[in-house]
Amino acid sequence: MSAPFTAAEDSDCIMVIGARPEQNHPVAATYLKQAVKRGAKLMVFDPRRQELMRHATHPVMFAPGRDVPMLNAMIHTIIEEELFDAQYVQANVDGFEALRAKTRDFSPEAMAEICGVDAPYLRELARAFATATRSIIFWGMGISQHTHGTDNSRCLLALALPTGHVGRPGTGL
Repeated sequence: MSAPFTAAEDSDCIMVIGARPEQNHPVAATYLKQAVKRGAKLMVFDPRRQELMRHATHPVMFAPGRDVPMLNAMIHTIIEEELFDAQYVQANVDGFEALRAKTRDFSPEAMAEICGVDAPYLRELARAFATATRSIIFWGMGISQHTHGTDNSRCLLALALPTGHVGRPGTGL
């Protein structure tokens, strides 16, 4: 982990995936709700509806087990629309061109039916995450303790690193 849940206080865009903070971490959920009240965007990704979605500016219900295509569609959008931080990538990211090549075929239009999220919404989510001044990702065991846990984790890293949302207050994983 590169940031504590209290970093939500400094975030402009908060992504929650593979976690149910209201059930498992109620104190952390309070920080997320307070961030929304002050104007932060809250994206809650879950194949099942969860209580935190009531507070989300961007609730996302996707097909179970389809995290990787969904996240790759967001990465595709960020790269295709050049929403990444080129200076940060040049200074801190290895393998960016390989990521570009790997996600070339994962457009939101190609992944929408697979992951169960409409292509325009996938693009909206990617843009919101990438263009926020400070975005942060909170993940739980629903990401890592999964058949595709390593791939899920890599996708989240591939969202945070190219956008430069690591190493500053209100950013990280």
